[in-house]
Amino acid sequence: MTDTLDIMLPYYGDPDLMRGAVRSVLAQSDPDWRLTVVDDGREPGVPEWFAALGDDRVRYFRNEHNLGVTGNFLRCTELVDHPYTVLMGCDDLMRPGYVATLKAARAAEPGAAMYQPGVRVVDADGRPARTLVDTAKRHLYSTAPRSGRARLGGEDLAVSLLRGNWVYFPAMCWRSDVLKEVGFRTDLTVVQDLALMAELLLRGEEMVTDAEVCFDYRRHRGSESSAQAASGSRFDETRALLLELAADFDALGWHRAARTARRHLSVRLHALAMVPGALRHREWGAARALAGHVVARSHRLPRPVEAATR
Repeated sequence: MTDTLDIMLPYYGDPDLMRGAVRSVLAQSDPDWRLTVVDDGREPGVPEWFAALGDDRVRYFRNEHNLGVTGNFLRCTELVDHPYTVLMGCDDLMRPGYVATLKAARAAEPGAAMYQPGVRVVDADGRPARTLVDTAKRHLYSTAPRSGRARLGGEDLAVSLLRGNWVYFPAMCWRSDVLKEVGFRTDLTVVQDLALMAELLLRGEEMVTDAEVCFDYRRHRGSESSAQAASGSRFDETRALLLELAADFDALGWHRAARTARRHLSVRLHALAMVPGALRHREWGAARALAGHVVARSHRLPRPVEAATR
């Protein structure tokens, strides 16, 4: 069976950043990849640019109608043919060794559902960046070793991810069969990755981490102070998912993971970190909403009968 990596690029937005992402794929040291771009926008000149590339490893599709983020992700998974897949961000960059690093990780630790390589965070201009969120991911939440590879799974990994989602979804490599089977939930918009990983862990799947830095994840300053973030809507969705997962983990007997989900500490810390920005912009309603997420009480959902009678 071929070990060609399916690189799926759901695209919407800045065509220049997208072209940079595509060029980073074309520059891979290992040529064993196929790139599929699914365009959910209407930017002029984009189809012509792809037609001029002249590389038969690159496929380009433009949706007839706008599918939205989740819809385009689902469309991408439908187009996957090879055993492993990455859903790359259209403004991120693969370093030249990305495909080779992931191929080596799969060979050394075969069969895992998820592979997370090392990531460098960059700003809108491509310069190395350090934010509070990324510092917390690396030093407070992540249980991945700082060197080499590790195979993680079970309740320990669930607890780690629930304390704080430390992975970088666009850099992750997924086993295609489980990605297609589980897919993306249409009722979620901002915590798709956590929901997907939790479901895979509940099914007994594992994650392999590789500390080799081979991917540049772009974090835009503007997105951190956006109205959506400041409104607190993302925290509502995250808290609702965590309470749902708490019930699932209790049913499995993973009570430590369930307790961690109910505390939703990372949600509180993230909301707390955003309060000063809301105050600086005189967004008093947003500041109150964020403060509410910081002090919100944990609500315990009813435990399933099976779990209660263990």
